[in-house]
Amino acid sequence: MKTNTKKTISYYWQAAKKHPISGLSLFGTMFVATILGLVTPLYYKQLFNQLAAGVGSTNAAQAAQTALIATLIIIACLKFGALFLRRLNNFLLNYFESKVIAELTDFCFAEMHKRSFSYFNNNFVGSLTKKIKWFVSAFEALCDRVIWNFLPLVVSLVVIIFVFWSINRNLAIGVIAWIVLFMIVNWVFTRYKMKFDLVRTELETKSTGLLADTLTNNANVKLFNGYQREVKKYASVTESLRKARRWTWDLGAIFDSIQGLFMVALEVGIIAYAIYLYTLGQFTIGDFVLVQSYVGNLVDKMWDFGNVIRWTYQNLADAEEMTVVLETPPDIVDVPNAKKLKAGEGSIEFDKVNFKYGDSHDILNNFSLTIPARQRLAIIGPSGAGKTTVIKLLFRMHDLTGGRILIDGQNLSEVTQESLWNAVSLVPQDPILFHRTIKENIQYGRPSATEKEIIAAAKAAHCHEFISKLDKGYDTFVGERGIKLSGGERQRVAIARAILKNAPILVLDEATSSLDSQSERLIQAALDRLMKDKTVIVIAHRLSTIRKMDRIITVDAGRITEDGTHDELLHQASGTYSKLWNLQAGGFIK
Repeated sequence: MKTNTKKTISYYWQAAKKHPISGLSLFGTMFVATILGLVTPLYYKQLFNQLAAGVGSTNAAQAAQTALIATLIIIACLKFGALFLRRLNNFLLNYFESKVIAELTDFCFAEMHKRSFSYFNNNFVGSLTKKIKWFVSAFEALCDRVIWNFLPLVVSLVVIIFVFWSINRNLAIGVIAWIVLFMIVNWVFTRYKMKFDLVRTELETKSTGLLADTLTNNANVKLFNGYQREVKKYASVTESLRKARRWTWDLGAIFDSIQGLFMVALEVGIIAYAIYLYTLGQFTIGDFVLVQSYVGNLVDKMWDFGNVIRWTYQNLADAEEMTVVLETPPDIVDVPNAKKLKAGEGSIEFDKVNFKYGDSHDILNNFSLTIPARQRLAIIGPSGAGKTTVIKLLFRMHDLTGGRILIDGQNLSEVTQESLWNAVSLVPQDPILFHRTIKENIQYGRPSATEKEIIAAAKAAHCHEFISKLDKGYDTFVGERGIKLSGGERQRVAIARAILKNAPILVLDEATSSLDSQSERLIQAALDRLMKDKTVIVIAHRLSTIRKMDRIITVDAGRITEDGTHDELLHQASGTYSKLWNLQAGGFIK
């Protein structure tokens, strides 16, 4: 935790130091405002000593009155000056924090999107969102405390100890000893409480992740009668969170009591010692006022310190999870000096590729496949055979265990990921859309596309028809993940997006699986146009959709077992393709 705390602060510092003027102005205004507040009691001391001295003659009375008025004016100026600087500090803090928070949010957003595909598969979206939110919120809280609590505390301690030292050294030494003991107890207690704060934070994340998961799968909860199970499961998590939360709160309450005893001891002890000095003739009424004012200031600041230090560690615990994300390198990164992929005609070669997920068995073993430019290739095979893995590796969703993949002779591991993804377009089995307008979702394929080009792509994908019937047409919002559209409508929007992108390599992963027969016929015509002059890889279980492919391969256990055209494979009576074709063409009837 100590290392991550330093790293968290380092991230905050890197963002904050980009704004030196506003940052230094913050410290400057608060420093001066605090000094003015500490100088004021010195004039109160003078004021009360003047009052205690009394007056004699008329001339003396007039002089005393003038002196009192002058002292009061100085006090008023000091107070108004401190008030003005604190209000100015408010505006400076608003400017500084809003700028840094925006930059931290953008930074976390960018870094989170650098995570690999598998990272998002292994983490709840809700928990990832919470990590970013808490990381940024922690900076805001910490910045407030540094400016409004820690800085005034440090300045106050230095000034108060200096003044006490000038009045009576024993008084100053006693205060120093109390401060040291108080801070040691605070530090020990806070370190003890930190481990429970981390447990609470982990349970907060677990609770948020479960909540997001069940809300995303609300249909499954209903259709599979999971309501009671999910309520019970969530209640179990929240009960664990309740216990952890209450324990951290109880610890805070316990220390508040201990801290209160410290404060009473300080206040009573100092006043008692001041009375003793007064009886010795070493203290004046003004000294009493000064000491009481400083003791009140010290008690307030130190009480805040005890709470602030615990809240600070709690904020750092909240930021911990995002710091761990930032400190963990992405699974897939560009090699140093990676070049942009120069996609030409779009030839693809899998050269003795080996791959496995973690410590599992090999998914692909010495897999070799050459796809000439502009060839339309279909891949079939049983579930778990490695078909989807081939596609994932082409998109570099994972790094290879061995071998290499080439596009137009360029090794994918040596080019930038952005340039790779720019050259390859995917129409997945279950396309996910942004909760944005239909126009924005189609335009995502090519942000620079004009409205005319967007509509042309929609017509080519045969989705213009249903879009035109919507009240807001292309400006219709599709809902989270595109839930407001049917599966077939989402598929057609995804195809329109791919048409607009017009990448030289096209991958269709069960692209017509969500369509009815009538829609499939319309989409098939659009796909024929989309596939023209492109290198195409199609994964399909419905063999009727791939019979016109230039080439069909069968993959089983990570190896190519058959390779040929539809007619060639159909004549291999004992082959997998032939058996599947006969089964789909009427095997169930037989």
